[in-house]
Amino acid sequence: MKVMVTGASGFIGGETLLKLVDAGHEVLGVDNRIPAKYLLDLPNTWWHTGDFSGEVGLSTIEMFQPEAIIHCAGTSLVGPSVLNPREYYNNNFVKTKILLDYLIDKKFTNIRFIFSSSAAVYGEPIMTPCDEVDPTLPVSPYGESKLMIEWMLASYARSYGIDYVAFRYFNACGADSRGRHGQPSGATHIIARVLEAIKNDQDFTLYGDQYPTPDGTCIRDYIHVEDLAQAHIRALENDITPGSYNLGNTKGHSNLEVIQAAARITGKDVGMLHGQPRAGDPAQLTALADKFQKLSGWQPQFGLDSIIQHAWAWYARN
Repeated sequence: MKVMVTGASGFIGGETLLKLVDAGHEVLGVDNRIPAKYLLDLPNTWWHTGDFSGEVGLSTIEMFQPEAIIHCAGTSLVGPSVLNPREYYNNNFVKTKILLDYLIDKKFTNIRFIFSSSAAVYGEPIMTPCDEVDPTLPVSPYGESKLMIEWMLASYARSYGIDYVAFRYFNACGADSRGRHGQPSGATHIIARVLEAIKNDQDFTLYGDQYPTPDGTCIRDYIHVEDLAQAHIRALENDITPGSYNLGNTKGHSNLEVIQAAARITGKDVGMLHGQPRAGDPAQLTALADKFQKLSGWQPQFGLDSIIQHAWAWYARN
């Protein structure tokens, strides 16, 4: 297939692009950031460096004629979204609306549209693991902006026939198992932060240890970036009913468990400082992900240890 990936220089977008090429697809990568050379040099891949919602970015759709768009572009941090909501509503909702309106105006509604949503749409969940039928009550502008796009996609599907799948990612992490791709330095999720602290011989700051959980630290569902990329490919290759789908491992790990696993796998001690809880962080967030599994046969292949091992191998080399 011919597939366009927005945010293709990023962590999830870049891994998705790699897996698409591995599977024999022809790919157009679009990103504001200049892609790494290993992405630029991939076969059957073209690039547009610029805003996907700009005039040139939109015109590449008509030129490339994709059969599917995997929309990974956006701004994705909970804490900063509380401080600067304007940026999140603009980058996530407004620009996605421009993209979808272009598809409708150009009669491209038969293009399968795969959207990178987030578990942040659940906010502080009423129970865990989260099911797709559970209430969506986001507690941050980031989560709100993702939910707004899901609502828009559902209404556009009803009115204009947009063929879409929205994936609610839980905590994306790890690195390409073949060592080809990973996160750049400065990533904010806990696995990246603790591994960078170990690599740079720095103290790690744990944000909050008084949550209502067994060890007082947040519990999250960690999903390998390669498993997310494979889910995108399953969504291309299978007849998936339009709607929203959880993508997670279904098993939660506390922040303290992650720190202990990182120390065990790297063989290095972690110096730890205690900070205040971050605004917009729920105590516990894990996924019930069998809805997409039943439709597509997708299954996560990597657990926490593999996630940390692959991420550590990437950080150690880069």
